[in-house]
Amino acid sequence: MQNDGTLAQRELAEQVHLSPNACWHRVQTLKKQGVIVGQTVRLDRRKVDLGLVVFVMLRTRFHSAEWLDAFRKHVSLIPEVIDFFRIGGDYDYFLKVVTRDMESYDAVYQRLISKVELDSVTSYFAMEAIEEQRPLPILS
Repeated sequence: MQNDGTLAQRELAEQVHLSPNACWHRVQTLKKQGVIVGQTVRLDRRKVDLGLVVFVMLRTRFHSAEWLDAFRKHVSLIPEVIDFFRIGGDYDYFLKVVTRDMESYDAVYQRLISKVELDSVTSYFAMEAIEEQRPLPILS
């Protein structure tokens, strides 16, 4: 299902060697358990004029719950940030930003630093997407 969310229930049932009814029940159970959290359409970002991918590493001096809550809310309002992680190591946060070009990334950067104090912001610009939006590695 991760590779093709448009599969008909009958096709999916054939692929996993279940009856259509048993397959439907299994999918419903996975939805109720929160394993399946939605079904989306993946877009080719270049065809919708989003050719620039930027990996942003952030460091802060602030680690209070209040600061983190404000920071999370602020970053969540920036639609170009498509992935957002708190990480361990030399940096505190990792963001994946997808946008049109350098000028539009600069606008994202300006929004990012406008509301919260950050110690450092380091940006890495992707030159080529070798693998992108891969499915989760579910091993059976």
